[in-house]
Amino acid sequence: MNSFEEVFEAVKEYCSRDGKVGNLAKGLWLDTLRPARLEGSDAVIYCPSEFQRMIVENNYSRPLQEAFTQILGFPVTLRLIVQEQNEESETNTPAEENPVAELNKHSGDGEYAYTFDTFIVGGSNQFAYAACTSIARGDGSGNTYNPLFIYGPSGLGKTHLLMAIAHEMKKRDPNLNIIYVTGETFTNELIEAIQQKKDTSEFHGKYRSADVLLVDDVHFISGKESTQEEFFHTFNILHAAGKQIVLTSDRPPKDIRILEDRIRTRFESGLITDISMPDFETRVAIIRRKAELLDLNIPDDVAEFIANRLKSNIRQLEGAVKRLKALKSLADSAPSLSMAQSVIRDILTDEQPTPVTVENIIQEVSNLYGVTPEDIRSKKRSQQISNARKVAIYLVHDITQMTLASIGEEFGNRDHSTIVYAVKYVVNNMKKDSDFRDAIESISKTIRDGSGK
Repeated sequence: MNSFEEVFEAVKEYCSRDGKVGNLAKGLWLDTLRPARLEGSDAVIYCPSEFQRMIVENNYSRPLQEAFTQILGFPVTLRLIVQEQNEESETNTPAEENPVAELNKHSGDGEYAYTFDTFIVGGSNQFAYAACTSIARGDGSGNTYNPLFIYGPSGLGKTHLLMAIAHEMKKRDPNLNIIYVTGETFTNELIEAIQQKKDTSEFHGKYRSADVLLVDDVHFISGKESTQEEFFHTFNILHAAGKQIVLTSDRPPKDIRILEDRIRTRFESGLITDISMPDFETRVAIIRRKAELLDLNIPDDVAEFIANRLKSNIRQLEGAVKRLKALKSLADSAPSLSMAQSVIRDILTDEQPTPVTVENIIQEVSNLYGVTPEDIRSKKRSQQISNARKVAIYLVHDITQMTLASIGEEFGNRDHSTIVYAVKYVVNNMKKDSDFRDAIESISKTIRDGSGK
């Protein structure tokens, strides 16, 4: 490789490919970093802000170091430097002319910083926003809102609110130990500590010393006994010490399956609030804010056209504005309805998840068990077919959230009690048999990933 920039690109790709860093985390954190130089065995990396340096150091320094070692062939120590704090000594470049400082202010390529000021408030998220600002600004509601549990579909701003809490609290008190982590990262770090037979005291110390613990996608710990055990004790220690805990999930605690009751009750012990799909006015406001950041003038009819057709995901709205910007540059003309139609068509083709159908699920299960979809829907009672049928019923119930009566109709008009029994059978076996649980989680992931979820 010819440059440190190329090395760092390979490092980020390695982290993503290796599964240590998810695509969302890569986009939020790793892609905002800038390679500086390699000093002996020190890899010097610029961060656009102290907050982002803290997040990367707490959550991603280990996979980055491992990736550097794999790519370069020798052990590497990661040095994270906040660019705007280091400008005089490193670059002698005025802040207003420094590209990384500008990246921090405008977040580059039209991306805004994850603060309360940039969060678009509407009826769909107003209560969640109010709770988060109350916690972050320390108005005394911490005991009432601890823990704060925010749930809702992906792409509606839950991560933005977590980042905004951290940003505001760090601004008020720079000495706070704020830890942001995803449920997946928490799980993977524990697994790594156990597999490598490390002393878990380091793992305990990291999370149990937090002043503020922000956990994104906490539903990921469901079905994982060791992770739930660790999280239970971490939660108790922090909560007893009056430390703030904020959790996000794609569903409310009562709907997180294979979650220990003692953890579920703790999730429900504070304030639970949801974020739902944004209304029309909020979607238009999001489009206008994104356009403003991209220095793009969008006519009212174009903004409203997009808002009327992309209703369920903020990322899609932002993606539409980005594509309009690109088309405007190519066509050298103002955004138009025809451009918007082209952009929306591309997004719905490329990004809109293909709905998971009962047929998809039954087909995947039949492949796993070596039976046919017809066997699963039939009255046949051989053990292999019966087990496949129970798994298929469980997955349909878990993934599609259909009513029990509707599921019964899909499986040969079976009655309510049969469906309940099948679901409980699978849930109980997942608790008792880790291999069975892993198999169910694997096929569930295959089905969801195949739908783009």
